[in-house]
Amino acid sequence: MTKIFGRRSALALGAAALAAPYIARAASVTLRVGTFRGQDQTLLPLAGESSTPYRLKYFEFTSGQLIIEAMNGGALDFGGWSEIPQAFAAASQAQVRAVAVLKGDVNNQVVLVPKTSPVTSIAGLKGKRVAYVRATTSHYYLLRMLWQAGLDFSDIQAINLDPTDGAAAFSAGDLDAWAIYGYSIQEALAAGHARVLRTANGILSGNYLLGAAPAALRDPGLRPAVADYVARVSRAYTWSETHKREWEIALAAAIQVNPEYVRAQLEHESQPDRVVPVDNAAIASAQAVADTFAKVGLLPPGTDVRGYFDTSLI
Repeated sequence: MTKIFGRRSALALGAAALAAPYIARAASVTLRVGTFRGQDQTLLPLAGESSTPYRLKYFEFTSGQLIIEAMNGGALDFGGWSEIPQAFAAASQAQVRAVAVLKGDVNNQVVLVPKTSPVTSIAGLKGKRVAYVRATTSHYYLLRMLWQAGLDFSDIQAINLDPTDGAAAFSAGDLDAWAIYGYSIQEALAAGHARVLRTANGILSGNYLLGAAPAALRDPGLRPAVADYVARVSRAYTWSETHKREWEIALAAAIQVNPEYVRAQLEHESQPDRVVPVDNAAIASAQAVADTFAKVGLLPPGTDVRGYFDTSLI
């Protein structure tokens, strides 16, 4: 507990030190933030963290990869993504840097099978029709699960489907298994035609990366804004742990999902959301992801993620 408190204190102190000489000119600064529906733009006002001395402009995306592409193109200053887009960013030499780590849930990433399926383990998926989403967390943990079971992707009938198409195929009985994430899980379980074969707990690190454009980190106006924003996100997630009912209601309304699905996910999360500084373990975890995708030919051999982290901000 002391370790976590110390890390949160470092986040707050680092932001304060950067922001002190900055407040006077902050009104002329606009921080462009890439986020997902129902996340920062919903949580920060709810937690009382939205009154920034600089202007905030939010842009909503459906994937971390799209956030990275927008940032690389100069359209964003800050955003968040998982370790998977970070690996592809390193391979393409994208102009992004991870500046902090959001430790989050991995029980919301699972392999589902039909409720009546005879399959009881990942090894039982051999020869089966299994859907996943290419170059995402579901692709990564499915790969790792198959390897643990002594199988390769070639041992299953792997089908790349986006979540919407995956849901339709699974509910129609066209799939033997579905590697998926988010509220699609609760929807399938609530419909009564699915059960969880395995969660990604123990495979995914739970590291979700908060990143900034290198140009923003060099800018004397934007750099303290980024540091301040990271500290606000950290405090907002701390607030959410003691105000789960308020967060659940607001999140369900923002993303237009059944509140019961949100409650189920929050009640079964593998760990509370918290922001911590980048450390060697976080970089090593991201490198392991890059190595996995390089092994199957989706990334160039030797892809190195180390240069795409910045430990100087917090």
